[in-house]
Amino acid sequence: MSLRIVSQSVLNACNQTLVRGMSTQGGSKNIGFVGLGNMGGHMATNLMKAGHKLHVFDISKPACDNMAAKGAKVYSKTAELAKNSDFVITMLPNNDIVNASYEEMTADGVNKNTMFIDSSTIDPVLVKSLQERISAKGARFIDAPVSGGVPGAEQATLTFMVGGTEAEYNAVKGVLECMGKRITHCGNYGMGQAAKLANNMMLAISMIGVSEAMNLAMRLGLDPKIFAEIINSSTGRCWASEIYNPVPGVCPTAPANNAYKGGFSTDLITKDLGLASGVATSSNTPIPMGALAHQIYRTLKSKGLGNKDFSVVYDFMKNEN
Repeated sequence: MSLRIVSQSVLNACNQTLVRGMSTQGGSKNIGFVGLGNMGGHMATNLMKAGHKLHVFDISKPACDNMAAKGAKVYSKTAELAKNSDFVITMLPNNDIVNASYEEMTADGVNKNTMFIDSSTIDPVLVKSLQERISAKGARFIDAPVSGGVPGAEQATLTFMVGGTEAEYNAVKGVLECMGKRITHCGNYGMGQAAKLANNMMLAISMIGVSEAMNLAMRLGLDPKIFAEIINSSTGRCWASEIYNPVPGVCPTAPANNAYKGGFSTDLITKDLGLASGVATSSNTPIPMGALAHQIYRTLKSKGLGNKDFSVVYDFMKNEN
């Protein structure tokens, strides 16, 4: 019994020492960033603004050139990027790309002190698989998906939902604070993704609700700006109505004012709703509104609107009789 207790104490001490070695104490760190899209590009830029040395990769040459112009080092191979980084953050579109990226990045081994942080939105099952594979190689992996959209990424006000141990959360918190204002420890591996999927399901439902209400009010003769002011000072107020209103001319910075370009694509919200549907099935959880939202966004995709911001659901409804 005493031998087991001593062994566990030694194991815990080693674990704490390893995580302290990965902590953000001591100033500038070498940070790898894979995925420089609408969100990732802003997030990487904010890490550089905080004084960190950035090592970046993306399949888009313009995205890489943009970061290189700001002082980042661009890589053609993610394995080399990872070996030169204390932390590696991935911000990628879907399960398959995330899985393939980590397979390539870790195929030839990893540095023992590297912390891998995935901020994509993926299946919690994949999170646990990646954590097991990477920890078996001697490194660390946590999930830390984000909420706040492109405006949050640009302004460094994102919310991070972290899944991992308490020590790992403390080790990454300082890095994540360079990109966000709320860093929440949600529990063990996969719990960050659980929070993100539930949140994005709510986001899709609320965007559809705001779009329906705005469309109805306007057909009844209300001015959209006046009605938006009423919503945002009443019980209907939400992020989709106040910050990201889907009606052109209501929120100056919303994608609705740019022909629904950029932002958070219909393809991605549809993917997230599919993931939410999968975990709802596996947990035997009814999601009638989530299922209906998924059906609506799948319809938008079939109409060729997948590359448009997800607030385009208003434009779709506006043109329906």
